[in-house]
Amino acid sequence: MTGDGAASGRRRGRLRAARLSPGDVIRLGGTGLRTRPLRVFLSALGIAIGVAAMIAVVGISGSGRAEVDRRLDSLGTNLLRVAPGDSLNGTKAKLPEEAVSMIRRIPPVRQVAATGATDAHIYRNERIAIGRTGSIQVLAADADLLPAIGGHIGRGRWLDSATEDYPAVVLGATAANRLDVYTPGTRVWLGGRWFSLVGVLDPAPLAPEIDGAALVGRPAARTYLRFDGHPSTVYVRAEDSQVTRVRAVLPATASPAKPGEVRVSRPSDALAAREATESALTGLLLGLGGVSLLVGGVGVGNTMVISVLERRPEIGLRRALGATRGQIRTQFVAESLLLSLIGGLGGTVLGTAITAGYALSRDWPTVVPVWASAAGIGCTLGIGMIAGLYPAVRASRLSPTEALSGT
Repeated sequence: MTGDGAASGRRRGRLRAARLSPGDVIRLGGTGLRTRPLRVFLSALGIAIGVAAMIAVVGISGSGRAEVDRRLDSLGTNLLRVAPGDSLNGTKAKLPEEAVSMIRRIPPVRQVAATGATDAHIYRNERIAIGRTGSIQVLAADADLLPAIGGHIGRGRWLDSATEDYPAVVLGATAANRLDVYTPGTRVWLGGRWFSLVGVLDPAPLAPEIDGAALVGRPAARTYLRFDGHPSTVYVRAEDSQVTRVRAVLPATASPAKPGEVRVSRPSDALAAREATESALTGLLLGLGGVSLLVGGVGVGNTMVISVLERRPEIGLRRALGATRGQIRTQFVAESLLLSLIGGLGGTVLGTAITAGYALSRDWPTVVPVWASAAGIGCTLGIGMIAGLYPAVRASRLSPTEALSGT
């Protein structure tokens, strides 16, 4: 045999270590965990407690924040009012008839509705003296006004497509008291003709001016009260995080030709306070979560180091049977990842259960951000890999004779 043929034969006869498939790696890692169930349970429990603490803190604070948002929404922190200011010649300016439709095009705007002032007056009957108006203002109202101002019907019904075209009126709570009229179906003298009362509103704390007003549908106001179509107040609900930006563009949007003649209310101070609180709370939550995960990672690393020391004979036997250093490293890293995954999943379930129980006990909405669960499991796997890498490298460096000798 020539020299080239002998070398080729030696290459063909050289033994190669078998490659481990992903299934083999998972089985190897699982075998190492199953042989020490109590230690694995305690280590996984430490990880689970850390992840559960992070998710519970994030979830409970998120649920509390949702409750605060709900209450602040009822206080109108994201409610802006657009009204005409004074024109350059000192007279009262007017908003364009298209102001509502133009404001509705702003992306962060959730709801928009308007009322328009009329010159009409309302009386209990036609025999009341003209001057005794009771300071009740008659307003043309959009059909979607109530959701925008957070109003509610106390009796009867609100104006809708079936009533806004006809002589029908809804009274605010104060206006109903002044007229001493509360029963839907009662006729009132409005604008020189009879209108039918269809509803009475509960007090509207976000828009107290509505309490002392009589509300008529915009189509009916045009037909019976000579309403000119110009809104006198536009109520705008925007996304909480975008209220300041929406306020900045409202004048030019409501009246592109004369933005200087538009007045916009300033955002509530409660909204700014909430944004500052959320920023500080987010930093606190990230700090607590990081400490919890670090504690869990230390537990994983400690478990894997002890596992390497206890399993030196096993490592030596596997090396003697042909396992490579890379396979030994892969085995111990897989064990570390499986241990971290078990703890991360258990902690996610436990943290979600704690959040739900606490939120239900306080009658809060249950909020567990998806990012918190994903971050908990992802960070746990990352920390588990880092914590298991040193023991895995240490195990792979053991020679077969050194490992079998137990020294």
